[in-house]
Amino acid sequence: MFVLLVVASVLYLVIGNLGEGIFLTLAAAATVGLVVVQEARSERALKALKDLSQPTVRLVRSGIERVAPVADLVPGDVILIGEGQRIPADGRLVEGDVLSLDESALTGESAPVAKTLLHAGPGTDHQGAGDDRLFAGTLVVVGQGVVEVLETGARTSLGKIGASLATIQSGRTPLQKSTGQLVAIFGGLAVVLSATVIGAYGLLRGNWVEAVLAGITVAISLIPEEFPMVLSVFMALGAWRLAQHQVLVRRGAVIETLGGATILCVDKTGTLTENRMSVARVWVDGENSVPGTGALSEPARAVLVAAGRASAIHPTDPMDRAVRTLSPELEDGAVLSRAWPLQAGRMAVIQQWRLADGTLMAAAKGAPEAVLVLCGLTAAQTAPIRDALDTLAAQGLRVLAVADLGGPGAGFEDPEQARFVFRGLMGFLDPVRADVPGALVEARRAGIAVAMITGDYPATALEIARQAGIDVGAGVLTGDDIAAMAPAALRDRIRRVRVFARVQPEQKLALVEAFRANGELVAMTGDGVNDAPALQSADIGIAMGQRGTDVAREAADIVLLDDSFGSIVGGVRLGRRIFANLRKALTFIVAVHVPLAGLALLPILIGAPPLLFPAHVIFLELVIDPVCSLVFEAEPSEKDAMDKSPRRVTASLFGPRQIAFGAFQGLVILMGVLGFYLWALEQIPVTQARAVAFVALALANLVLALTDSASAGVSLFDPHRRIFWMITGAATVVLALCVFVPPLEALFRFDAPPLWILAVALGVAVTTGGWAAPVRQFMRQRTGTGQEPADASMTVS
Repeated sequence: MFVLLVVASVLYLVIGNLGEGIFLTLAAAATVGLVVVQEARSERALKALKDLSQPTVRLVRSGIERVAPVADLVPGDVILIGEGQRIPADGRLVEGDVLSLDESALTGESAPVAKTLLHAGPGTDHQGAGDDRLFAGTLVVVGQGVVEVLETGARTSLGKIGASLATIQSGRTPLQKSTGQLVAIFGGLAVVLSATVIGAYGLLRGNWVEAVLAGITVAISLIPEEFPMVLSVFMALGAWRLAQHQVLVRRGAVIETLGGATILCVDKTGTLTENRMSVARVWVDGENSVPGTGALSEPARAVLVAAGRASAIHPTDPMDRAVRTLSPELEDGAVLSRAWPLQAGRMAVIQQWRLADGTLMAAAKGAPEAVLVLCGLTAAQTAPIRDALDTLAAQGLRVLAVADLGGPGAGFEDPEQARFVFRGLMGFLDPVRADVPGALVEARRAGIAVAMITGDYPATALEIARQAGIDVGAGVLTGDDIAAMAPAALRDRIRRVRVFARVQPEQKLALVEAFRANGELVAMTGDGVNDAPALQSADIGIAMGQRGTDVAREAADIVLLDDSFGSIVGGVRLGRRIFANLRKALTFIVAVHVPLAGLALLPILIGAPPLLFPAHVIFLELVIDPVCSLVFEAEPSEKDAMDKSPRRVTASLFGPRQIAFGAFQGLVILMGVLGFYLWALEQIPVTQARAVAFVALALANLVLALTDSASAGVSLFDPHRRIFWMITGAATVVLALCVFVPPLEALFRFDAPPLWILAVALGVAVTTGGWAAPVRQFMRQRTGTGQEPADASMTVS
């Protein structure tokens, strides 16, 4: 567009038309200026974000402490760490007290893990990974120390997980594909028609300079320079609007995918529930106690004591906080000496304490099946425990089992070799969020299935799903079931099952792939490092902003700032609005370019005086651009937007049906204005005829914008439409100046026409630009539900 404007301005200056040459030169300068300003602002914003997000570390080199970027770390460096700091590299503790670290980013276990000093001084030979080994991405909960860096970047335990992400390719979105094809089509058409006009004009009229100008006019009228502008504006403002609803978009192209989600795979804790745990039941030997309602029995108190010993001293995990609220204080002088976190083969936390007299005490809490194995109970002994577990889980409680060594004794190296004594069960209540049932109703109304994926006990998962409103009719599928199934069998089962329990992170990836193989457009939530492959594989990866890890956020397309399911559904609603409005804008762009190109080309081919020159096309572009970027983007959602089923996964944002309808709308305007121009040439001089035809074209485009942008059930005078009326008013004033003010008349090759023919031009504009509005209304009434056909080219929204 810039090159064409420069060529046109030079030609006008050469042939002596100073006014038009200067006008086009200013238009070219304005085009470049806008690009420079936008890119400069983007660069400044990106640099500021990069500076803010650059992590730093307290580094000691040559005995001098300084703050340095994490990217500067190399193996052998010595760094200082303290409470609240995320460790930037794999290393080992060389000075300091016992540290308490949150390793949930790597292990999934929320209980802090103790790290002790095993080797003295940096540079000491380090064999294997002991209790002094620290890992990148883990968080220091308690303590401070000096760490020698062993591995950095991709060589850390955290970095190696990226290998599985690298194998998952993120292809171009339907939006990127369809717009790329459309721009290529329009660009090719512009070249062909421009060459045709130059040849025809030059051969028929013998004026090759005018022929080149006419060809440039056609090319300018056809080049869809609005497409990149519209896409960037819609994506930027769409991301901003989503952020206001606690949905932070990391990858702009996912905005057009969000509204088409057919299934939402969500975690239970913190997403469907409040992640606010309280101890609701303590079960011991057939007796249930409710803490806080009276004095507890000695066996129930023993459960709380053991649970306290298996919990963090300064807890961050909601369950540990709930335990600490009720459990008695630890013995004076007790020091945490060792901890065994959750691991794949043992879903329990074990902590060993050194008491003041030098003896050791250990306690364990975790998944009942894991704790029962540690206790070595027989089938007869576990039967009543399992019955109680089922009863508590059926009440929607999250159940943990608790055990200890029965009394002080010697320490141990392998928990599986110790003789733990079963103490009892604890049931934790995590209420369903108040907004979840309503959001689930809205999701179902919109044709979106919701699946709950959790690590909880199956009975607990079913009850919470029932309370939230998720379909539990097909029962529950466990992680073991998923691991044992062939891919084809899994795809068949998940067509009906909507509750998944005891699911490991790698099984989330299997579920995502199975849902996608069934033709679903999948939105998946996750928070841990091991969730990253599933987030990357999903069509829409949603990371938890409050409890999610950096790796999960990097792998996701969206970060949920408040971890709320209601925000996901709200994001879908906004995604549908953005998709619909963007589709309307793109349809409008096609529609307005058809009469622009046709009215620049056809009068020349039929031997009539030219109707459009570059100045006319530039004027219309200056009206069309803000209409596209402001009017369509601000259009509110249709009243029934969430009463429609998701669009088909294969449906493109802008396919042949939308292009054809946009072209048909433009063709109607073209034929109406061209016919009006040819008729006006017989009534009034050519400069007046050009003026009234141009007025008809400009107003028809504005009427088309109003009818195309109008959402079902929203008044034409809705406050959101004030921008349209402001643009219309400004364009009308400028049009009047161009038609009636002599200096501008000369620039646009106009003369003031009679008022009666201007009234006819207004009628042509309203008729040709607004005919689609009653057709849309008829289509809505014919369905009888306020909905339009799912992919109707008449509405495409």
